[in-house]
Parts: sequence; structure tokens; C-alpha cells
Amino acid sequence: MKRQIEARVVNPLLEKYGIPAYKTEGSAGMDLVACIDTPVVIAGGKNKLIATGLAVNIQDPGLMAVVASRSGLCLNKQVRVGQGMGIIDADYHGEIGVILHNDGLADYIVQPGERIAQLLFMPVVQVALKLVAEFSTITDRGEGGFGHTGSH
Repeated sequence: MKRQIEARVVNPLLEKYGIPAYKTEGSAGMDLVACIDTPVVIAGGKNKLIATGLAVNIQDPGLMAVVASRSGLCLNKQVRVGQGMGIIDADYHGEIGVILHNDGLADYIVQPGERIAQLLFMPVVQVALKLVAEFSTITDRGEGGFGHTGSH
């Protein structure tokens, strides 16, 4: 059974382009579209905020939405979600915007209704940080990071 999340269309163009939905039974994300009425140019190396026409009411603080890049757009056009991934908190009710970044040299033109990102819903675990002088356990790894185990 799928969990119900309230969604609101904040731009009527979204109904023309299609309300986000899972494309297959095994899909983890729903495609977000560029809810714009004219093409938008993203110059090489630059960001643009693109409206999606959608707002959600997650309600549950144990749940969040993630805006992630579409793999084909990134591989084929060098366009990705600019900050790596976007976080939609349970208490945010505004329109979801996607910061798109063009890693390429040439301009990229976002077309109205184009699928630009994916929306995934994920659990959240909130913690309380307990400040200590030393950790209570020791691991084999310790503070090693950033490739400390080698590349092969």
C-alpha cells in the first residue's frame, strides 16, 4: 500500500505537463518537470532555479522528500541538481524548486514540461548530539578517510 502525501498544484501548467507519478512499479522516484511557459537558458558553469509547479504537505517529521538528478540528463547533457540533492522538509509547504547546474561549456536550454529531476521520499532520523572529549568506542578505521584504504 502506498503512503498518501497531500500535493497541491501551484501552477496550472503542471496539469498540462503531467502531475509527477512513478513511471514503473519499481521506480524509486517520480519525475519533476520544468513548470515554465518559455524555455530557460542555463549558461555553461551556471545555475538556474526552475519551478516545478508542485507543493507537498509531508506532515510527518519522520519523512522527507529528496530532489535528485536524472541520470540521463547528467550523463548526456551535463545538467544536474546543483547542490547535489535538494531536501524538502516535512514542514515546507512552498513550491518545490530545482536548482539546475550546467557542468558543460555550452548553454543548455530547459524546455517547458521537460523532466528535470526526481522526487524521492525517505525516512528521517533526528538525533541529539552528545558532546564528548573522546568517543566511547574504538574502531579499526579510526579517523582514516578520503581514500585511506587505497584504490584497488
